[in-house]
Amino acid sequence: MDEIDATPNLAANAGIYSVSELSVALKRTLEEGFAFVRVRGEISGFKRHASGHLYFALKDQEAVLDAVSWRGTAGRLGLAPEDGMEVIATGRITTYPGRSKYQIIVERLELAGAGALLKLLEERKKKLGAEGLFEPSRKKPLPYLPEVIGVVTSPTGAVIRDILHRIAERFPRHILVWPVLVQGEGAAEQIARAIEGFNALPEHGPVPRPDLLIVARGGGSLEDLWAFNEEIVVRAAAASRIPLISAVGHETDTTLIDFAADRRAPTPTAAAEMAVPVRADIQRDVLAKEARVVGALDRLLRGRRERVSSLARGLNVVPGLVHHAGQRLDDRGERLETALHARLRRIDARLSATRVPHPRHVLAVKRGRLDGAAKRFARVHPALGLAPRADALAKLGLRLPDLFRLNLKRSQTRYETASRLLESHSYREVLRRGYVVVRDAKGKPVRAAASIHAGDALGLEFADGMVGATVNHAPSEPSPQAKPPRKSGDGRQGSLL
Repeated sequence: MDEIDATPNLAANAGIYSVSELSVALKRTLEEGFAFVRVRGEISGFKRHASGHLYFALKDQEAVLDAVSWRGTAGRLGLAPEDGMEVIATGRITTYPGRSKYQIIVERLELAGAGALLKLLEERKKKLGAEGLFEPSRKKPLPYLPEVIGVVTSPTGAVIRDILHRIAERFPRHILVWPVLVQGEGAAEQIARAIEGFNALPEHGPVPRPDLLIVARGGGSLEDLWAFNEEIVVRAAAASRIPLISAVGHETDTTLIDFAADRRAPTPTAAAEMAVPVRADIQRDVLAKEARVVGALDRLLRGRRERVSSLARGLNVVPGLVHHAGQRLDDRGERLETALHARLRRIDARLSATRVPHPRHVLAVKRGRLDGAAKRFARVHPALGLAPRADALAKLGLRLPDLFRLNLKRSQTRYETASRLLESHSYREVLRRGYVVVRDAKGKPVRAAASIHAGDALGLEFADGMVGATVNHAPSEPSPQAKPPRKSGDGRQGSLL
């Protein structure tokens, strides 16, 4: 009984908390006991709120822990959270009294091991590859000899010194260096801004726009090179209008920017060798080509000289040809002059022998002929009788319309008479008197009853139309006693059909 009575007494002596007081007490206990923790888990349900806060959950096979990163620390996490990413979150445990939940306030994120990094790298590679950022058709050719080369790298490392030394050794060019962080927080954003900044330079501005870009970094672990696997860097490299060489890490290191770049170099030094040719090699090549050109010109000139010499030997006969042609020309000139004088003498003799009548005499003869013709016309004119003929012609013109109408009326009368005669001789007039024309199936007239057989289809043409008929039985032969049909008239009337 004593033990039974003690329990109510203990409960009665315990203090009474309000909900808020208990929530604050629990919050203080958790924050004091877990002020600094590192939790490993997989990110799930990631969400970026409009306020800038990040909300997600860390989970493993047996439990789930809510996580939040405030806006002030979200940009300094060191890693962009994604669903499915296995991370190690550093922060402190606290509670959210409004929902009776405990959560971790995350201040830093890092990937949990190389395996998680490789998994994330493979997933990101598939995602960007599906968008076509790694297609070979997007690759641009590198310029043979760029005037200006832009380098995106750390200004304090050995990489920039190797690139500058190698380019100066092969073929000195104008080099612009855009200093960036190549590792750690904010490195990816600086690299992407450098690539975009070089592309944004005007072609003829105060700062020359590069003809070629080199993004370079020395070797390191997968975590050290992770900035070149970030999506923002890969997209900036793929969108670059300037040809870009990726030279990140050593020959065995591979980052996503290598797939998006126009050319991958195994080392920064190799990138410098890809960027410019060796000037000494170019000089030797130019000298060799110059020697070939000079030799070709020399051979061409020698050939032309020999050809001209051969032609010159054939031109020795030209003076003789010219002299012979000159002699022939002189001979033709003398003969032409002699022939011209002879022609003029013959014309002068013919003109001297011909007597040309005086124009007055010619006019007198023409006038006499004209007077004779006028007299003859005067004698003939009265006999022509032109005036009476003109009167007769005028009278005929007045009678012409009446004669035309009379002729037209006579023609119309002859036409009507011929039409009536034709109509009277037509067999249709006979049909109007009650006769019928019998036609066979082809429409031809039936002229004899012997040509009709039983079952034949016939057509009977009356004056007002056609009707069909069928033969029931064949016609019988005429009897010997049958009298022949009586002929009408004088026997000259033909059959109607």
